[in-house]
Amino acid sequence: MKQYLVKDVMTASDQVVRISSFASLRDLLKLMEDRNVKTVIVDRANKHDAFGIVTYSNILNAIFTEDGDMDLLNVYDICTKPLIQVVPDLDIKYAAQLMNKQKITRLSVTWEGDLAGLITMTDIVKVLMHEANNS
Repeated sequence: MKQYLVKDVMTASDQVVRISSFASLRDLLKLMEDRNVKTVIVDRANKHDAFGIVTYSNILNAIFTEDGDMDLLNVYDICTKPLIQVVPDLDIKYAAQLMNKQKITRLSVTWEGDLAGLITMTDIVKVLMHEANNS
């Protein structure tokens, strides 16, 4: 199989949906619905902060498992932070191994402290499917 790097298959940062950690849960849900996404990257509050992530699982856990009040929660209260990061020049096999070991499906891609993109398990599986169809 040809070697693929994270930067070859990731979603670039300009296509990643992002939100402030201070946004309300209602704003988050509206953004997810408007953009038709299941994942939103939570921006850093300052340059020394970490990026975070919010998925449907975070939302369902906050509202139903922990009996949270949608009107009192903000993104910071429910996001997973810090988001595990990889660099764009990493071989996708290592990204896949990291996701598998950590039992996660998404990794942020950062370069020099800035968000460069997002890579998902689906992105990597698409590479495998492409390789299988072209062999």
